[in-house]
Amino acid sequence: MKPVFPYPTLFGDVELDVTSVSVDGSDLPYSRISRSERTVALHQTGRRHWERATMNLQATLPVQELADGPWSGVVCLATLSEKATNARSTARLTRGDDDIWRGSVELSRTRHSGRATLGLTVAATCEEVPGRLIGSLARNWLVDLEGVTPVRRRDIDIVEVDFAQGPPDWLSAFKESPWVVETAGDAPTLYLNSGAVEGLMDILRGNGGGPAEQTLREMTASQVASDAWTAMFHTAVSDLDMDDDGTPVMPTGWREAVLTTMLPDVLPGRPLTDALYDIEERRIKGFGWAELQTRVQYAAGRRSQVARKLIRAVRSVHRAQGSGTW
Repeated sequence: MKPVFPYPTLFGDVELDVTSVSVDGSDLPYSRISRSERTVALHQTGRRHWERATMNLQATLPVQELADGPWSGVVCLATLSEKATNARSTARLTRGDDDIWRGSVELSRTRHSGRATLGLTVAATCEEVPGRLIGSLARNWLVDLEGVTPVRRRDIDIVEVDFAQGPPDWLSAFKESPWVVETAGDAPTLYLNSGAVEGLMDILRGNGGGPAEQTLREMTASQVASDAWTAMFHTAVSDLDMDDDGTPVMPTGWREAVLTTMLPDVLPGRPLTDALYDIEERRIKGFGWAELQTRVQYAAGRRSQVARKLIRAVRSVHRAQGSGTW
């Protein structure tokens, strides 16, 4: 759902294309750039160690609307950022005679670790106030430093960080929590607090160990997954667009994937469109919303296989106690 601004903004579409990419001066194969997925894959670029990737960009803005609107001093900025490293850089695009805005943005390998977000911001002077945001991309690009193919994955980003030290700084408010889930943006992010429980990160990253370690790993992973599914579901249903007759519209991206996966368990036997309408009505009017949380909990637990892993954990405890090895 688009935010509402107390001043005129662009109604028409703002689009951005990555036309080419070079890595330390050598061209990246165009097969590593997907316009449909809006993704650039930078893994296995041809050299093991590289320092800088340059992405050449071109943007299109609603030309007639810009000419007729109450704006002046229009500026088009490409923004490259990554939550995991708190890195952010911008590049100003230049408008050509053909009304195409062109420019390039550079990604420094030392400042990024996983997936960066490439967006576009349109600012202008409006009502005598400079630098006001009047437009942006509806769907950002992703620059995947670990991907071989340019596919926008639907999995959740996982970031290990000491919440007390950051970045990002806002995590310090949750320094006693072992993990939190952030669902704002193009992809959900699971932050694991490396400073909350000593040794927990090593256990989660491990593969072997004794029965106790394996049980702890499986149960912790299930609880993390359950919390993530619950948070993603609530975010997905809290920001729905409506069509002309007031019917909620299925969102796109990861929100669509979460809803199509969980709704059959939250409201079994209902078509997705009917289930979405029911969810929105309960959320807005309040009736039946509290009772629905049991179904949401069940759906999240089923997705994270809590019951199955709990059964294995209980059996493991019984076997270990019987053999005296626990």
